[in-house]
Amino acid sequence: MNRTVLALLLRPAPGQNSVLVLPVLAFGIVTTLVLTVVGGAQAFWRWTDPEAALYQALAAIALVLLVVPLMSLGGAAARLSARRRDERLSTLRLLGVSPAGVTFATVAESVLVAGAGAIAGVLGHIALSPLIGLIPFRGEALGVGAVLLPPWGMLAVVGGVLLLAAASAVIGLRRVVISPLGVRTRTEPSKVHWIRAVIAVGAIAVSFALIKVFPAVAELFVTIIVVALLFAACLAVLNLMGPWVLKVSASRQLKRAETPERLLASRIVLDSPKAAWRQVGGIAMASFMAVFAGTGVALLDTLSGADLSAADLALADDIRTGLIITLIGSFLMVAASVGVNQASDVLDQRELHRSLHHLGVPLETVDRARRRAIMSPLLVTAIGSALVAAVLVFPLVGLALITAPVSVFTIALVVAVGIGVVWASTWATRPLLRGAFRTA
Repeated sequence: MNRTVLALLLRPAPGQNSVLVLPVLAFGIVTTLVLTVVGGAQAFWRWTDPEAALYQALAAIALVLLVVPLMSLGGAAARLSARRRDERLSTLRLLGVSPAGVTFATVAESVLVAGAGAIAGVLGHIALSPLIGLIPFRGEALGVGAVLLPPWGMLAVVGGVLLLAAASAVIGLRRVVISPLGVRTRTEPSKVHWIRAVIAVGAIAVSFALIKVFPAVAELFVTIIVVALLFAACLAVLNLMGPWVLKVSASRQLKRAETPERLLASRIVLDSPKAAWRQVGGIAMASFMAVFAGTGVALLDTLSGADLSAADLALADDIRTGLIITLIGSFLMVAASVGVNQASDVLDQRELHRSLHHLGVPLETVDRARRRAIMSPLLVTAIGSALVAAVLVFPLVGLALITAPVSVFTIALVVAVGIGVVWASTWATRPLLRGAFRTA
C-alpha cells in the first residue's frame, strides 16, 4: 500500500512538472549557500593567535545574520509543493488510505526532493569554493582548503536539510490527517493570531535590555557571542510577527480599496498572510542586516580619520570586507527567496487564475493585483525590520552612528537594491502567470 501511495504522490499532474522542479532548485540553493557560509566562517577558527578571537567573534555574528535567514529560506523550500501535496494526500485520505500511509508517502517525497536538491547544493559549494578562497583576510587569500567543508561537515549540513524537509512535511500533515475534506475544498482558513506580535515585542524588549547590560559586565568575546545569539532570536521573531503585520495592513487596505486590483491584492494577502510574508521575508532580513552594515561603515569611516596603527588599519579593512560579503550574501538570499517563492505562488494559484479568467478578469488586472500584493507590504516590511535592528544596535553604538549620513545612505542603498530585486522578480515570473491563463 505504501508503495502505491508514494507512486501516486510522486506522479506529476499534467503541467505540474515545474512544481516538483522548484523545490529541488530551492533546496539546491539553500544547501549551496549554507555550505558556503559555514565553510567561509570555519576558516577563522583555524587561527590561534591572540587576534583570532576577535575575528572569530565577528564571524559568529555574520554567521548568525546569514544562517538564520537561510534556515527560513529552507523552510520555505520545504513548503514549496505543499499545496499540491496537500490536495493529493487529502484525496488519498478521502479514498480510505490510512494516516500511516499518508505519513510515509509525504515524508518520503519531501526527503527525496530535498535529497536531490542537497546533492546539487554540495556540487555548487565545491564549485564556488575556489572563488571564495580568493577573498583576502589579514593580507592573504583564505585558500580553497580553508573554506571547503570536510566530508563530515557536508554530511551534517545535508542531514540538517533532510531533517528540515521531513519535519516540515510532518507538520504540514496535521491539516490533511485531521480534515482532508477541508484541505481539498480549501475551507480551512489561514490563522494568524495577534499573540505573535506580543511575543515578538517581548522578545525584542528582552534582547534590548540584555544587549545594554552585557557589555558592562562581561568580556568582549562573551559579549559578542551573546549579542549574536540575541540577534538570531530577533531575526526569528521577525518571521513570527511578520504575517500578523501584513494581515493588519491588508485589512486596512481592503477597506479603502477603490479598484479591482487593489481589492484583489488585499484579498490575496488576507487569504494567506504567511504566504505573503514569505514573498517579502527576504527584504526583512536584508533590511535588518542593512542597519548593521550601515553602522559598521559609519564606524569605519570614523576610525579612518583617527591615528591608527598598521594592525588596526588592517583590521578595519577586514571588517569592511566582511561587511561586503555579508551584504552580498543577503542579496543572494533575497533573490533566491523572492524568485522561487513568487514562481511557486503563481503555480500554486493556478486554480484561482483559471477561475478569474473564466469570470472575464483580464490578465493585466490579475498581474497588477499580484504585483501589488507583493510590493505593497514591502515598505512596511523594510521600515519595520530596520527599526527593530536600530533598537538592538542602539545600546552598542549610539544614535549618532545609526543616523550618520554614510550609515543612512548605506541602509537606503541596501533596501533600494533589495526592493529592486523583488520588483524584477515580479516581472520575471509574469510568463508563468501568462502560461496559467493560457491553460485556463
